[in-house]
Parts: sequence; C-alpha cells; structure tokens
Amino acid sequence: MKKTTFLMIALLYVTQVAVAQRPILENPKSWSMIVLPDIQNYSKWERNQPILDLMTAWIAENIDSLNIQMVLCVGDLVEQNDLINQGHDGNQTGRQQWEMVSRSFGRLDNKVPYILATGNHDYNVDKQGIRHSRYNEYITIEKNWLNRKAIVQNATNEHGEPTLENSAFEIKQLHGQDYLFLNIEFAPRDTIVTWAHRVASLPQYKNHRIILLTHAYLNNKDQRTSKHPKWFTYEPYAIDRVVQKSPMIPLPDANHGEQIWEKLVNPSSNIEMVISGHISGEGYRMDRNKQGKAVHQMLFDTQSEGGGHRNGNGGDGWIRILEFFPDNKTVKVKTFSPLFGASPKTQSLAWKNDERNEYTLSFD
Repeated sequence: MKKTTFLMIALLYVTQVAVAQRPILENPKSWSMIVLPDIQNYSKWERNQPILDLMTAWIAENIDSLNIQMVLCVGDLVEQNDLINQGHDGNQTGRQQWEMVSRSFGRLDNKVPYILATGNHDYNVDKQGIRHSRYNEYITIEKNWLNRKAIVQNATNEHGEPTLENSAFEIKQLHGQDYLFLNIEFAPRDTIVTWAHRVASLPQYKNHRIILLTHAYLNNKDQRTSKHPKWFTYEPYAIDRVVQKSPMIPLPDANHGEQIWEKLVNPSSNIEMVISGHISGEGYRMDRNKQGKAVHQMLFDTQSEGGGHRNGNGGDGWIRILEFFPDNKTVKVKTFSPLFGASPKTQSLAWKNDERNEYTLSFD
C-alpha cells in the first residue's frame, strides 16, 4: 500500500472517531440549537436521572465548540406532576422529579438560554379539566440570567399567574437575522393561541424568524394531531400498588395540532419552524403558510428508546443538533446520543443516520 494512501485512511479513521466522540459544526461560522425530547422517563426513576445529567453536562461542555445559542426541551419534564404515592411507574415523587429537572438544567444556568415546554404529564387536572402544575415552582426566570436577559413577552397559566409556560425570548443578529423563540403550553387554550398570534403580529417582530415550541403538534406519521386534547386525574386510591387513573377528561378551550396550525401558524408571516414532542418517534413536514413562506414542522421524541416507557433507561440519551448555516437559509438536522458517544465501545451507535433523523432543510 502506498504511504499516501495509508495516511489518508488513517486520517479518515481518526476523523471518524473524533466526530463520534464530539460532534463538530460543518461550517465553523454556523450556530446551533439543541433540542431535547420528552424527558419524563429520566425523571421518574432515580437510576435514569444520571443520563439526563450526562445530556445537560454534554451540552454545557459543547456550548463553545458548537456555538450553541439556544436549548429547547419539548415537554413532559416529569411523569407525575404532584404524586406522593410511589405507585408502579417510577420511584420518585412528583417533587423529587421536579427538583431533579431543575437541578439538571441548572447546569446550563448563566451559560446558555434554555426553554422548557410543558407536556401533559407536567399537569394534574380536576374533574372539570382545569390544569395545575408545579412548573412555576421550579422553572423560574430568576434561575438563568441569560433567560432573564432574553425574555421579551410572557402570558399567564390557567390560574392567571405569570409563567414561562407561555413566553417569548429574543436573540438578535444571528448571522444578521433576529430570532424569536415562542413557547406555548401543552394543548394551548384559546386565550394563549390568541396571545401568541398577537405577539407574532407585533410590528417589532415583523422581520424576526419565529421558532414555535409546543408539546403536542405533529405525530410520527407526519400529520398534525387532530383529536381534542384530554388528560386524567389520579384517583385517591391504589390497587396492588398501582395508583388508579380517572377516565380521560376533555380540556376546556384546548387546541390540537391542526387547530394550532389554522389559528396561529398558518396566518403568521414569520413563524417558520414548529418543534414538538409527545408522540414517540420522529416526524417532519413542510407546508407553506398563507403568505407562501415555508414552515418546517418537526417531531422529536425518543422516550420509548432504551427499553421502553416503563422499565427502560429513559431514552438512550438522544438529542437533536440543529446547525444554522451562515447563509441564513440552510439548517442541518442531526441526532446524537452523548450516552453512546461517551464510550469507545458504543461510539458506533452514537448517531442516527437514517433520513428521519439526519436531513437538511431550507428557509425561504
């Protein structure tokens, strides 16, 4: 074998190993956004919580190398919002789960802004479908100075309390483009959809690119959800250590994915991306809004990976890396597991390379 050929093969091997260990930007002038899937299966088992810690530690470690400007989580932060009975689905109380989420994301405090959506599991509901969540106790604007610096809008929860469940964060001049990251609650109420549309329509955001984050929007068949949102309440008794659930309760004034599209996304000229979770798997579709502009809609939820919902490891540590290129149009989507990437024995498993998990999209 010629010496030059051998050196080329050796260099290729070293490069592949390095990439497996630490993702790099394809264009050194790009910036990136990290998306975390539903994390409830890490939160509910004490044994799985270190995997979420590994994920947030990896993000913190790579803020500079990947030029990370924003971190999003699609919701279902906990399995049970306010349960004290251990039950059979996890071994952490609701309080312990919320404390863990706050602690794990605290690793990013004052290093990078992050936005956490609320999922259905982040709520209790009463018999009338009115929601209650401990989100406001643990996800506060004071935790992260960079969130405090970026927040520009917020609305209230179902009880009239100001909350980050419904909020907007502004980052200006990313390759000359201003961005607004708009977070709305799970199955947003009509008042919140109206609020979000009003925010998107404000003159000061006319030329912003808006990225909308909400928990339930797209399914793994690339279709927007279309059933009226429902949730349950826990009954005050357990049978054979299983806490009993009520029948599903319709949520009043709540909107599913298709309604969010029709009432909010489609009429807006500047919402160009929607990111969601809730349904296990991956999904993607592009539609043009009423102004003819491309809107990229993405589902990312790996909670069923790593052994399943109840007894697995929580999701195999998968995250999404979105690289925004300097041309202000191209975005490369990649799916990576810091868990698999941490060991030389599993680095070959650290990337999902199929077309559902690695692709390129383009803004108009």
